[in-house]
Amino acid sequence: MPAATGHRSAVPKVTFCTPPIAVAATGLQHGAMTQPRRLFEPLNLAALLTLGAVAFSMRYYEPGRQATAWLLLGLFAVGFLSLSLWPPRLRRVEHTVVALLPVIALALIALDPKPGTAPILLVVWIAAAFSHWPPRVATIALVLADVVYYLILKHIAGFGAPLMVVLIFAGFQAFAALCMHYARSAERTRDALSRVNADLLATRALLADSARDAERLRVARELHDVAGHKLTAMRLNLRALVDEPALADNPQLRVAEQLSGELLADIRDVVQAMREPGGLDLATALRALAAPMPRPLLRLSIADDVQVTDPALADAVLRLVQEALTNAAKHADADTLDVTLHRAGDVLHVTIEDDGLVREDWREGNGIAGMRERLAALRGRVRLARNARGAMRIEAELPA
Repeated sequence: MPAATGHRSAVPKVTFCTPPIAVAATGLQHGAMTQPRRLFEPLNLAALLTLGAVAFSMRYYEPGRQATAWLLLGLFAVGFLSLSLWPPRLRRVEHTVVALLPVIALALIALDPKPGTAPILLVVWIAAAFSHWPPRVATIALVLADVVYYLILKHIAGFGAPLMVVLIFAGFQAFAALCMHYARSAERTRDALSRVNADLLATRALLADSARDAERLRVARELHDVAGHKLTAMRLNLRALVDEPALADNPQLRVAEQLSGELLADIRDVVQAMREPGGLDLATALRALAAPMPRPLLRLSIADDVQVTDPALADAVLRLVQEALTNAAKHADADTLDVTLHRAGDVLHVTIEDDGLVREDWREGNGIAGMRERLAALRGRVRLARNARGAMRIEAELPA
């Protein structure tokens, strides 16, 4: 009976995609936002306004140095804006660009320090440095840049109080650094909360499914133990009445005895159907897990022979896909993640593959180590390798 067997067993195969969700904030530092949108972040807009002010002051440079000044300013602008476009796999190039920006800014300052607008580029740069580098590294770079700025003011520009000028700009730099530091902290907290929320939604989906199965089993037991028992007793009594010579020719009595037998058979069929395990709804749980992540797009394919009734096995599959989603977004700059589940005998096969690019010298981290430990506890195993396109491919086997 369809009403008793549940909707999951009636679906031969599940194939769907989890669409990206638009987020108002910046998301993960790498991969959480499309590149065109990152170009219009508040930091970039403020930097463009600052660069415009510096460009306006170029008319005060000596005519013979204006071409060089425009070239340096253009290099700084291109380098700064390109930081919003580098994918994670080119992170080394990104760090190189951040390191070159203060060199360009200091060269522009040394070219003609009299207008006094070029030092504001160091404020723009330090905001980018604290966005891409650890605070300790960025602080050391800030001190080194200000020392060079001090030497330029003292020996090239001939300022009478170079330290005062450097300290004034250092105050602006510290303000920009603190703003970026707290912005990054807020982003990390938000991303952590988003991942925890996705984890809770996925776990709640599995718990709700498990609770429904438990309720079905309880109702099946009640029908069998209570209704079935009383119907059996009623049918025996009706049969005894039919066997009485005085009531043998009563047609209504025979119809009641026949209907009681049919009703008892129907209840037995319903109880048997409700006892059949429908399995946990992995599809809903995986969708809930991937929904908060704007990238990558989850494409899920579950074969009709996949039926997971063990919560521990379902949780292992969830954690496997969760780790793959995180790695694909942070390290591979992937746009899509394909997850396929099928059975071969008593083994559940999980294949995960993204369309990103993983470095050839990649190494397993704590997340993958935890993945291996989780699967080993269930007598399963996992294999990781780069495919022909350079993307990550994960193949896991679990006892079904």
